[in-house]
Amino acid sequence: MLATLSIRDIVLIDRLDLDFSSGMSVLTGETGAGKSILLDSLSLALGARGDAGLVRHGEAQGQVTAVFDVVAAHPVRALLKENDVQDEGDIILRRIQTSDGRTRAFINDQPVSAGLMRQAGALLVEIHGQHDDRALVDPDSHRELIDVFGGLSADATAVAKAYTAFRAAEKAVSDHEQRIEAARNEADYLRASVAELSKLKPERGEEEDLANRRTDMMKVEKIAGDLNEAFETLNGTASPIPELASLLRRLERKADDVPHLLGQPVRSLSEALDLLEETRGGLESALRQTEYDPHELESVEERLFALRAASRKYSVPVDELAVLCERMAGDLSDLDAGEDKLAALVNSAAKAKQDYDRKAAGLSQKRQKSAQALAKAVEAELPDLKLERARFIVDFKSDPESRGRTGIDQLEFHVQTNPGTRPGPMMKVASGGELSRFLLALKVSLADKGSAPTLVFDEIDTGVGGAVAEAIGLRLARLASSVQVLTVTHAPQVAARAAGHFLIAKEATKPDRVATRVQRIDEGHRKEEIARMLAGSVITEEARAAAGRLLTETAG
Repeated sequence: MLATLSIRDIVLIDRLDLDFSSGMSVLTGETGAGKSILLDSLSLALGARGDAGLVRHGEAQGQVTAVFDVVAAHPVRALLKENDVQDEGDIILRRIQTSDGRTRAFINDQPVSAGLMRQAGALLVEIHGQHDDRALVDPDSHRELIDVFGGLSADATAVAKAYTAFRAAEKAVSDHEQRIEAARNEADYLRASVAELSKLKPERGEEEDLANRRTDMMKVEKIAGDLNEAFETLNGTASPIPELASLLRRLERKADDVPHLLGQPVRSLSEALDLLEETRGGLESALRQTEYDPHELESVEERLFALRAASRKYSVPVDELAVLCERMAGDLSDLDAGEDKLAALVNSAAKAKQDYDRKAAGLSQKRQKSAQALAKAVEAELPDLKLERARFIVDFKSDPESRGRTGIDQLEFHVQTNPGTRPGPMMKVASGGELSRFLLALKVSLADKGSAPTLVFDEIDTGVGGAVAEAIGLRLARLASSVQVLTVTHAPQVAARAAGHFLIAKEATKPDRVATRVQRIDEGHRKEEIARMLAGSVITEEARAAAGRLLTETAG
């Protein structure tokens, strides 16, 4: 419910803080006191279009803050979570209107768009008035209200799911038909491509492996030439090793005679021969390790070039050739076995369509019963609201071929205000006062179903009096047992039934300025205000007595 409303510098209101309670509260005051300003301020906080003219004269900006106390499961909290807005505790809507026409919106002190504020406001408050087009006059909401009244929300959800499944099945048929047609148009190309790629048998990662292998083999080829030349030098017919070995043996035989001359040279030559032998062995071992088949390099290069040629031909990376082959083979498979698969998909779509049609038809039948019941409930309220000759009609059109997420029904609330006149949409046919009373009858019939937690009625009792005003007051009080009701009224019979009473008045703040003031009044002041509403500007004792009787009767 609406817990508090704070207004700063809006039209005639300079500073105003109001606390509201549950149940029914009325706002009364003389004409021109500022009741419409109060509702315009609330509407601004709910996301209504801004207007620079709302800012109090001489001020740079105005501001309205509305604080709502709502249960944890209320839909507005889910909406805020979806939009990453903190939703713990009270829901606080704040709107700033500047004198240059700009507005800023905040929910729980987080900046939001005016659109999100409107969505949140619509979930929190409904404003009904003679000229209000936000209330129950939107045909798009009528089907939902019929579902809520008849307890058909689960059926409507099942129809929506069946519609999603049906449309998905139809899309699967359409997509498969397109694939078959495309495959048929390029069947020869596909077969040749699949044959070529299947023969090639490309594998993911193969290009990199081949390129690395080719690089290694080319390096080995270059090193092997040098190694072979070195080995032939030490091991071939021109090798110096045998000659040096022979020389060493001759020197060793003579070394004993002149050791002081040949001892060191013999040792050095012996070590040199050992190193040469070791080098020859190392070169031989290295050559064995670098042995490769030249045909293998040729084979690797041919494979690599073939893969890259296919990559260029099909305009895909080498690593994607295998996937392309599978996809083309799949297209061919769809072409070859496409009719069987298409038949299966068509059959599945037909079953999904039948399931949707069955559920939509069942929901339509239940909606017709719910519509009849709602029309009967609304019409039962009309006589006491001085609409005894009027009719409330749910214009119900059902077309099994007009399938949609919400079913096959088109619903709109129509009214007939007098016998012999043509029924038509409620907004177009009913006058301002009649529309307000039709809406009240609807809200009473719907009770707490499909309603925002706070309902605001703006002078729906205009132009009526006596028994009709009493009937309106009684119905507003009944509504207030399930939702919070705020009513701007000129009818004492309505005001007397309120649990809370706010008096709106103007007072001079400066010689040339006035401000609107609103205050909650106690029982004594309520009696005086209701007496004023009964008598006018001059309050008589008879009016006070009548006001006392009204308060006593409604309290009883």
